[in-house]
Amino acid sequence: MDRSRWRKLHDLLPLPPSFFHDFADMGVPPAARLISLFWEKKMIGYVTLGTNDMEKASKFYDALLGEMGAKRFMESDSFVAWATSPTAPGVSVIKPHDGKPATVGNGVMVAIACDKPATVDKLYKKALELGATDEGPAGPRGDTFYAGYFRDPDGNKLNFFCMT
Repeated sequence: MDRSRWRKLHDLLPLPPSFFHDFADMGVPPAARLISLFWEKKMIGYVTLGTNDMEKASKFYDALLGEMGAKRFMESDSFVAWATSPTAPGVSVIKPHDGKPATVGNGVMVAIACDKPATVDKLYKKALELGATDEGPAGPRGDTFYAGYFRDPDGNKLNFFCMT
C-alpha cells in the first residue's frame, strides 16, 4: 500500500505515524480506521447476573457502579441494568426467566474495565464495603495487568481491572 496516502492523513490529524502505518501494513483502508476512532463495534453488549434478592442486588450495584458514573438505564420487576453511557456495555441483575433460583456459574466472571490502578483500588474497596467477598486483592498480575477480584452478595464473581 502506498504510504504517501497515510502520510497525508497524518499531516491532517494529530495521531502518531504508527497509527497509520501499522494499519496500512494490515491492508485496513484509511476510512475504516478513521471511523473506528469514533465508533467501535463492542464485542460485549451487556452481562446479566442472576439474583434471588432483587432489592439487595440493586442497592449493591447502584452504589458500586455509581462510583464509576454508571446509572440505571433499563429496569422492570425482573431486572435492572446499568451502563456508563447509552453506547457502553451494560451490567444487569436479573431473576431467572425459568422461575428457578439463581445460581452462580462456575468459571463465569465479569471483568469491568477501569482507567488506572487507583480506580481499581477504589472500586474494589467499595465492593468489599458494600458486602462483597474477596476473591483476590487489588494489585498487579504480571507486568501490564492490574485487577481486584470479588464476589457480589449473590456470589457472582467479578473484577475491576486496567492495563498498565
